[in-house]
Amino acid sequence: MDLAAGEGRNAVWLAERGWEVDAVDFSAVALEKAEGLAAERGVRLRTVRADLALWAPPEATYSLVLIAYLHLPWPDMTQVLTRAAAAVRSGGTLLLVGHDAANPEHGYGGPQDPRVLYTPERVTDLWRPHAEILRAETVSRPVTDTEGGSRTALDTLVRAVRT
Repeated sequence: MDLAAGEGRNAVWLAERGWEVDAVDFSAVALEKAEGLAAERGVRLRTVRADLALWAPPEATYSLVLIAYLHLPWPDMTQVLTRAAAAVRSGGTLLLVGHDAANPEHGYGGPQDPRVLYTPERVTDLWRPHAEILRAETVSRPVTDTEGGSRTALDTLVRAVRT
């Protein structure tokens, strides 16, 4: 399951590698684009339009839950991350990547509001009761600024296996 799938690039990539993918997003327009991309690439997705702050996926269903660059205020994000952990079956993977709280001061781009940014500790504190944390760190990635220059963005990356 790809939470906050947007236009489906990650979901389609997974489907191209043989995964059965549920792509979940709030935007009907984005999900239509995801369906179009899947059709272009000859793969199938199941799309689900949902407000992730309110929606609960079925429990113990997925082998993988991916959360890539979903940024909500932390009261909502806490619910999303807890529900994501519950949606993964035993032995399945939780994978999160998103803009790190250090990025506004030490990196480039992304949201500037600290209320929607991640730290590895915040995510692992929520997932540790449900999963073994395999990797939790702030990572850097190269980006191009608006003038075409090279910059560095800082992201939180957490990978865990459901226990």
